[in-house]
Amino acid sequence: MVSKAIDVHHHAMPAQVRAWLVEHGQLPPVGGPLFATWSLQATLDTMDQAGIELALLSAAIPAEFTPTPALAAELSRLANDGLAELVSAHPTRFGLLASIPRATPEIAVAEIRHAFDVLRADGVLLMAHDGSTYLGDPALAPMMAELNARDAVVLVHPYNLPSTAPVAVPPFVADFLADTTRAAVQLVVRGDLDRYPRIRWILAHGGGYLPYQAARLSLGQALGYGVDPGVVRAALRHFHVDTAGPMSPYSTPSLLAAVGAERILYGSDYNAVPADTVFAGRDALLADPALHTPARRRIERANALALFPQLAHRLPAPAPRASDPAEHSGSAEHPLGS
Repeated sequence: MVSKAIDVHHHAMPAQVRAWLVEHGQLPPVGGPLFATWSLQATLDTMDQAGIELALLSAAIPAEFTPTPALAAELSRLANDGLAELVSAHPTRFGLLASIPRATPEIAVAEIRHAFDVLRADGVLLMAHDGSTYLGDPALAPMMAELNARDAVVLVHPYNLPSTAPVAVPPFVADFLADTTRAAVQLVVRGDLDRYPRIRWILAHGGGYLPYQAARLSLGQALGYGVDPGVVRAALRHFHVDTAGPMSPYSTPSLLAAVGAERILYGSDYNAVPADTVFAGRDALLADPALHTPARRRIERANALALFPQLAHRLPAPAPRASDPAEHSGSAEHPLGS
């Protein structure tokens, strides 16, 4: 097993964040959902066992947790400062994707500036929607302009769809993927990928449904909506996606065809999922028949270093390794197995 993976989709909950959520009635005083039972030692143990060298920590904070702008600003600042403390204490194991609240444009811009100028964040996390407002909404222009000016890397993270009836399975099974897709589609059709070209986007969970049904974006042109197929193709090559979900083995061929191996990044989704699920996802990735060795190495590590080059300065130099015969069996640009 390769033991140098960089995990771009990795959650943590410092003690002060949990205490805030308990105080504000969002979590019970004892127990609660898996994401609320985070510990540093369990995280490091899981990373070591899964072969994760460094994880970019993030806190996915739905707007439902913070019903007022003041609370949104307070919780995001608390979470980002807490995660930054972990990064400072363990710089070779952790990086930071700061959570940016969108309650008001002023709050969003202030937290972006704090994240990059004070905390030295590696990027940011944006929820796909905030209330009924999705990414791509014109009201978000000040936030988008600030991110664009900073060449920001943005992880788009989903939550429960707004105003939907409950179904027989939890929202993360299907609705989370639709939430990411809604945000990505609006970014495309509103023209934000061209308007803010310096933002680098990562779509969580394999890009939701976008890589598999992107052609539907062009279906409605004759009816006055939709975008040109060329715009769709360019958009797909603008986004990165992560492997959390998991990707392997079912989604891999579609993702390779849609975005290419150079835009797929390893993501575990810990601790939203238990350690055993992280290990199973890694095993599936390592055994994925659609990937040859060079593509797998790009997904596990090289693509993240290309997107976050500053991480290389915090990591130990890799030890020399023997050449793998599989690396010469095909080009890394064409990762499909024979």
